[in-house]
Amino acid sequence: MIAQRVEVLDDTLICRLEARLGDLLQAERTGSLTGEGRAEITRISAALTGRPRRGPLAVLMTGMPGAGKTTLARALEQAGYQRLCPDEEMFRRYGHYGRDFPRGEFRVREAPVLKDISIELRNHLMAGHDTVVDHGFWTPEERAEWSAIVAEAGGVPVLVYLPVPHEVRWERIKERNNLATVDANSIEFSEEDLKRFAGRFRPPTAEEAHIVYDGQLDGLLASLGQGARNDEV
Repeated sequence: MIAQRVEVLDDTLICRLEARLGDLLQAERTGSLTGEGRAEITRISAALTGRPRRGPLAVLMTGMPGAGKTTLARALEQAGYQRLCPDEEMFRRYGHYGRDFPRGEFRVREAPVLKDISIELRNHLMAGHDTVVDHGFWTPEERAEWSAIVAEAGGVPVLVYLPVPHEVRWERIKERNNLATVDANSIEFSEEDLKRFAGRFRPPTAEEAHIVYDGQLDGLLASLGQGARNDEV
């Protein structure tokens, strides 16, 4: 009885998915398809083809400087994730921020780096590798754009939010500033910079599915389904 009920539900769902897919493809033909719509095409296509396993995970972090993103990303790397870090690539290409290139040029120089990182991300996901992007993703628009990139590559985007009080972050930044000339992940900031950044940062709301990271790696790995994924290997 249960098997029959599931089969009926599956048939109904397939019809709905096919209808929705038709609408999305029509939007693509007319040039009105959004990035989220393109990601939805990928998800529906995967469902209709009966993909046996969930796609690889892509952890996208959101948090202010000093929130602990790199520490978490390195921990996930130790757990088997591929780690991609735009700041490290910026340092490799351009050197020290504020010394080897003007502070006002950061965003301009960062744009091609992020584009290349997105290509690396796609390649890792298409190869089936769980990946973490060691970056802040300050706005919903950025997060939606990168979630679409992940979905288009057959991956599953997971947003992880690192909320840390200003005082804690500033203490970390002060220590980090001493390494700014030699450490790619220690970009030098003043406290005024940090306060100014806070006005531009838009934390995820209930409308964006996300995991709040409380500093407990085991809990996060459990939320990511790490145990279940290890059992599949």
